[in-house]
Formats: sequence, structure tokens, C-alpha cells
Amino acid sequence: MQELRLKANELLLREEWQESVQVYTQFIDLCQEQSSNTNQHYPNTDQINKLQKSLCLALSNRAEARSRLKDFTEALEDCDQALKIETTHFKALLCKGKILLCLNRTGAFDLSDWVLNGFRGSFPELAEYIGPVEIKQSQLSGRGLFAAKNIDAGTLLLVNKAIATERGILSSEDSNENAQLMMWKNFIDEVVESTKKCRRIQHLVSTLSTGEEEEKLGVPEMSLFRQEAEEISSKSNEELDMVRMMSILDVNSLVEDSVSASVLGKNKDYYGVGLDVKAGEEITFAYFDVLLPMEKRREMSNTWGFHCHCKRCKFEQFCSKQEMKEIEMGLERGLEVGGAIFRLEEGMKRWMVRGKEKGYLRASFWPSYCEAYGSEKLMKRWGRRLPALDVVVDSVAEATGSDERVVKVLLMGGLRRTANVVEMERVMKLGRGIYGKVVKKQAMKSLLQHEVHGLSGC
Repeated sequence: MQELRLKANELLLREEWQESVQVYTQFIDLCQEQSSNTNQHYPNTDQINKLQKSLCLALSNRAEARSRLKDFTEALEDCDQALKIETTHFKALLCKGKILLCLNRTGAFDLSDWVLNGFRGSFPELAEYIGPVEIKQSQLSGRGLFAAKNIDAGTLLLVNKAIATERGILSSEDSNENAQLMMWKNFIDEVVESTKKCRRIQHLVSTLSTGEEEEKLGVPEMSLFRQEAEEISSKSNEELDMVRMMSILDVNSLVEDSVSASVLGKNKDYYGVGLDVKAGEEITFAYFDVLLPMEKRREMSNTWGFHCHCKRCKFEQFCSKQEMKEIEMGLERGLEVGGAIFRLEEGMKRWMVRGKEKGYLRASFWPSYCEAYGSEKLMKRWGRRLPALDVVVDSVAEATGSDERVVKVLLMGGLRRTANVVEMERVMKLGRGIYGKVVKKQAMKSLLQHEVHGLSGC
């Protein structure tokens, strides 16, 4: 063991990272084996303590080597194992801090192992990260988030830690106004407590909108939101007005809503782009199902009390021709989907619809496309008169972003024939648009199989 440790340390000092990882792995395996045997057969406290200290140091050194190889996921795991042995181990803490700082700057996350292990254990720890985005005045409303450069689908935009979260599962008996108000109160209390403890958080919250006079709002610098931002000075010592706080939390967001969304997923801390975005283009979330027709989306927006001004809605409103309404009515009355799609495709030719606009209209009739391409009977009857499946899939994905239901139709089409390299690359690109570039190829395939096979409809 002593020989292995000296050899590993020497390789580490010589910056031969890959070789040092291999030797440290041998030493760690041997150390764990001896520790287990000592525990079982010869319970010697001093011997166990020595082995644990050696193991802790070896794990932190292997983490250092792995971090130099950019293997951040494994390196973080080594740090966590070392800290389980000794919670205040300086070298492990320092290494973990450097890794998280590096991830904060590069966004080089890899969740492959977690996915391939069946999502066992807690979600991997992610450093906060801000990608190639900036805040500007939005033509849609108030302020928005814009691409600072051309961004490919699946690119990580933001990893951000929530200031406060409040979760609850309401049964039918409890889902009344009082229970919801209690959850809202708890959430407000948590935000207020966070602002009292941290002046930077207080200042960040104060930059958000109350929903009034948005055209007069200033545009905050992105540097303000970065983890390494300097501590806010005495300017933030004033207490945040509670009336303003309530208005902020009711409206807050710097990312506009839209039905032609560019963002793939939204949860408490992960944001990625779901389609290719050009420099200067605004980044938006979908607030409704992007594969619904315009009338249904409009009904939902009216319920919410607002009107969408995104490019897709403006185009479809302008292009709301009588023939499209007749197709919709025909489908409601039982018109065969193959015939409906044929009429729509022929109509788009006559109306000179091009590019993304074709994708917008196809997305609005997606359930019909899904049913047609998923049925051998319909494809035998209408196949030659309909556009190729890959053409439709690319068109919809370009216009509205990647979606599991679109991938499902593409995969089902591939099952009826041998999928070639080009088709598989198309599937993988759509997968990156859904799940981001944070998993490798094998993990992406696993995700697609898991999610797509679980979908019951279009």
C-alpha cells in the first residue's frame, strides 16, 4: 500500500493526471478492502482510523487529478466520499470549491452517470452558471432575456438556485383557497427571510418588475446575477417595501412567455435552449402546449387574461384563412386525418408559406400528423401525397423546439424500416433539444427510450 501511495503522489506532482487516477484507484480499492476486513475480523480502532485518513486523502487527491482531466462529475463524487469520512477535510473542501467555481464559469455539466444509473440517489449538485445571455428591453413586454451569440439547441443557458421554494400536495379536501393562501404566505415569509439575511439577494429582488410601468424599468447588468458579483454596498441597506415585494413575487420573471418557445425546460435551477437561437433573438418560455391550434391557445390565454404577441401567434392570426377553419371543422366532424393534412399542405403551397411559418401551421395540426404517420393503413393510402416524415419533423422542431411527442413519431417511423446514421443523428439532435447537452450519447438514448415509450398519445 505504501508503495502505491508514493507512486500515486509522485504521478500527481508530475501532473500525469490519467496515470495518477489509475494508481489512486488501485490504492483506494485496496484501502477499502482492508478497512472492511479489519472491521469484520480484527476490530482495531487505531488501524481503522489510519486507513480512513489514508482513504480520505487518496480520494481528495484523485478528485484533484480528475478535475484536471475535466471529469468534474467523478471528481465531485470523490470529494463527497472524502467529506463523508471527514466533514472538515481541507483538501477535499478546497478541491470541491474549485470544481464548482470552474463549473460556474464553463457550464460543463455531465449527468450521464446519474441517468444511466436509473436516476438513483439525489440530483447531482450543480454550480450556478450564466451562459451567453443578456437582459434587454423586450418588444413583447417589459424586459427579456436575449442570446448574446448564436446558440445551438441543447446549450445550457442558466443554472440558478432559487431564493425560496414552497411545495405542497393538496388533496381534494384541502385544495381550497385557505390552503393555497397558507402556501403563498410561507413562500413570502421565506423570501423575506432570505432578503434580511443577504443584502445581495435583497438587491436582486428589488431589480424585478412589479408589472407596472415596465417601459420605464432599467435594464440590470448580467454581472449583478453572477455568483462572483461583489457584495452590494450601503445602497441595499434599506428595507424592501412589503407592498412592492408582493407585487414583484406575483409577476416576477425576466424571461418572456410565448407559444413558440426557445427554452427546453424550466424548473428551480436548470434552463436550456430547445432550438437554435440567433444572436440578438429573445429567449422565451412556452406557457401553453406548443402543439395546440391557435384557437385553443387563444382560449387559454383569454382565461389567463392576456394576449400573446409572439411571431407565431401574429402569423397564425394573419394567416387564419377560411380554408384552415374548414379543415379544423372537418377534423371535428370526423374528416380523415390524411385528407386534412393533404388539404393543409396544398393550401400552404398556394399561400406561399415558407420556412418557420410552415412549421407553425404543422405544429398547430400536429395531432393529425402524428396519427397519420403513426398508422400504416393511412400511410398506404396517403403516404405518396404527404411530405416525408423527416421533413415535417425538422420543420416543426425548427419552429417550436424539440418535443418528446415529435421524437416519438420519428422513432416509430424508424421502427418500420432500418434507421440510418442520418436519421439517428436527427433523433439525437432532437434529444439534445429536449434534455440539453448535459448527457452523453448512451445516456441520451436511455432518456429517449424511457420518455418516448412512456408517452401514450400525440
